[in-house]
Amino acid sequence: MGLEQDELLELALHGAREAGDLLLERFAGPAQGVSSKSTHTDLVSDADRSSEALLMELITSKRPQDGIYAEEGGKGASESGLRWVVDPLDGTINYLFRIPIWSVSIAVEDRDGGVVGVVHDPNRNETFTASRGGGAWVNGAPIKVRERTDPSKALIGTGFSYESKVRAVQAQVLTRVLPHVRDVRRPGSAALDLAYVACGRLDGFYEHTMEVYDKAAGVLLIQEAGGVVSDLPAPFGLTPGVIAAATALHEQLSKLVLDKE
Repeated sequence: MGLEQDELLELALHGAREAGDLLLERFAGPAQGVSSKSTHTDLVSDADRSSEALLMELITSKRPQDGIYAEEGGKGASESGLRWVVDPLDGTINYLFRIPIWSVSIAVEDRDGGVVGVVHDPNRNETFTASRGGGAWVNGAPIKVRERTDPSKALIGTGFSYESKVRAVQAQVLTRVLPHVRDVRRPGSAALDLAYVACGRLDGFYEHTMEVYDKAAGVLLIQEAGGVVSDLPAPFGLTPGVIAAATALHEQLSKLVLDKE
């Protein structure tokens, strides 16, 4: 894909930074247009919608034949075999509560999986990028997963569902994992969690049920940083989540999460 892959990454980078600037400008002001989605705890705001509208316009103007799948409803069929997967604001609850841990996540996929991925953190001015076969980077510096082998020394990230019945299952899993690892973190932006695994700030990550826009860019980041990502079956027939870590730790974390000897 060569030259086209470079062009896709450049466009994804440009879009993520433009959306990040828009979101950062609004971050200090009062939240507007807040409503609930799947549950009363699953919120969306005008900031999410505006960020998505910006990205949709940018992508369709430059790549009219590509498909788009975006969190807040933006969709378009693909005529090129490529699909953009967009989370215009990953970490909406943090954003609305003025916690500066949120991001913009953009990936491009073909039938074989991720082609390019970008996770942009406007608050820290950090941009994580990956391209298939091209490695993973943060602000232009190469990154690698941390080769942790001992779970008791591993710092693990996770996330929780907006569905109360799924949270109950996740709470049970947490009681199984927590005694066997260094500690567990739940920052609130899954895309950043996965990026942090890619750069070694977290040793591993797991979460039951994740939408494709939550994980598409982050999965490619981890794979290109030398890590392993596998599906984590979700309860109640929901969309699968992921288990991610370096090779040796991935096997052990999977046993803890899945309750296998």
